Amino acid sequence: MADSLNVGNAPLRVLVVDDEPLNRLRLEDLLRRETGVAEILSASDGYEAVTAIRAERPDLVFLDVQMPGKTGLDVVREVGADAMPATIFVTAYDQYAVEAFAVAAVDYLVKPFDDERFEEAFRRARKTLAANDMGRLREQLLSILQPGANAERDGTSATSAAPGSPYLERLAVEIRGTVKPVLVQEIDYITSDGPYAELHVAGRRHVIRETMQTLEERLDPSKFMRVHRSVIVRLELIESLERGAGGDGELRLRGGARLRVSRTRREALERWLGLAR
Repeated sequence: MADSLNVGNAPLRVLVVDDEPLNRLRLEDLLRRETGVAEILSASDGYEAVTAIRAERPDLVFLDVQMPGKTGLDVVREVGADAMPATIFVTAYDQYAVEAFAVAAVDYLVKPFDDERFEEAFRRARKTLAANDMGRLREQLLSILQPGANAERDGTSATSAAPGSPYLERLAVEIRGTVKPVLVQEIDYITSDGPYAELHVAGRRHVIRETMQTLEERLDPSKFMRVHRSVIVRLELIESLERGAGGDGELRLRGGARLRVSRTRREALERWLGLAR
């Protein structure tokens, strides 16, 4: 991680990265109460985070794990472990940070967290910086960025691709307080629910915080197709396509699920089915 980090009681420059404005504001308010914070910087997504880390060289980063477009881990990969400041990961998934990130960061915060938990994480960060213990964190951070390292061992990566493949192989879901992997090949279809996506797997529903756009881009297009702005389907499960009025349609999957097909997506689906003229 960055060698220019402040040590001892030197004032810290802190970067807060979160795509949700209210979460950023809360962290910024908490940081303003702390002594020894010289400057608070802000980034609203992973792209801004990469730019800010490279240009501003903050001492400490509060880094949201799950952000659309570029996740917290994507930020770390792009910046590089050697150039990353001390990092406190922030996640909405209980146990997610514990199993996947705690060993590779100063600390983690699970949303929603209270003021005491924030203060504990901040104190730990100051202690780590004062001890100049960044070499150990650098090695641990590098270990989770190796292809297949912790994600393959623990199955805890929110979105994990197979080594050498640009497409997702598994997604992490929370089941009764425990994060477990769901193999992409087992997903029947995906629907959207606001900022969340619902994975439908063998009659069960799992909610993850991911956009349909990101999932569409990272799923193998030979196996999955987005047939509606709120629906992605596993192609091999399609049993029939019914054309509706106005150009829309409806899919029937093996197992009985019926899914909407938008007029703008129907033509591509018909080509895959061999129906397009």
